[in-house]
Amino acid sequence: MAELVHVPRDIAPGEIAQLLKRDGACIIDDAMAPGQLDALKGEIMPYVEATPMGMDDFTGRQTSRTGALVARSAACRDLVMDDRLIGACDAFLKEYCDTYQLHLTQLIRIFPGQGAQVLHRDRLAWGGFLPRELEPQLNTIWAVTDFTRENGATRVVPGSNNWDPERHAEDHEISYAEMKAGSVLVYSGSVIHSGGKNESDADRMGLNITYCLGWLRQEENQYLSCPPEIAKDFSPQLRALLGYAMGSYALGYFTPPLPPGEGPEITPPDWLFGEAASSWGNDLFASVSERADRGAL
Repeated sequence: MAELVHVPRDIAPGEIAQLLKRDGACIIDDAMAPGQLDALKGEIMPYVEATPMGMDDFTGRQTSRTGALVARSAACRDLVMDDRLIGACDAFLKEYCDTYQLHLTQLIRIFPGQGAQVLHRDRLAWGGFLPRELEPQLNTIWAVTDFTRENGATRVVPGSNNWDPERHAEDHEISYAEMKAGSVLVYSGSVIHSGGKNESDADRMGLNITYCLGWLRQEENQYLSCPPEIAKDFSPQLRALLGYAMGSYALGYFTPPLPPGEGPEITPPDWLFGEAASSWGNDLFASVSERADRGAL
């Protein structure tokens, strides 16, 4: 069986990116700060307890999935902005984009009796249309409970991010993301993985926070899950990660539907928060122009 690499909580972001390029995944042990897990559970569990089971075999008929967690949980917001993961996104995703964005927040609760999910790559969210050499995502699953093979620890096939798309994993190539609560599995959009089978008598809960290239459609619509009237109270950095900023020089501007002459005609989305044109500057234009000059467009 291939083994997932476990690394300490003080790992450098660049090292995370290198492991993702090589293996497609790694586990940061004891990644949460003291008290962070209890705070997270205190904020999200009322929503989790009210969430119904999945409606199909892929999402899991004995699995619940709770979203909109940036809007609902300060502790989740802190995890979204974790310096190690933001730095890893810089190192891992910026090769393919000017900006990256939050793709998804979801608490996945696997109940006893849930079978193993089908093995898959998360990049299939875009329908299989992306070139295979392009890496669209950096993903995390934060362990809210202990993850064991018995209770449905995420199944991962290390190295499968570098396989031909037609190759299928054999049983001996599957590893299990066994980790203590407060640890985090970090994995790419190209590595083969799935939820495991829960043969225990307790729930397995993991917080799925994922990031993607800024020019792709988000899996969870952050503008609806976290609308401006909620996002206005967040930091500019978190708002930009949600998508309230330009995704490239010509991606994401809008025109406020105001009476004639009472607002700008074309402006970046952070205008909503009094940050006029802050995300629409010369840097994005220079990046696009540089790629055009070397014939990359």
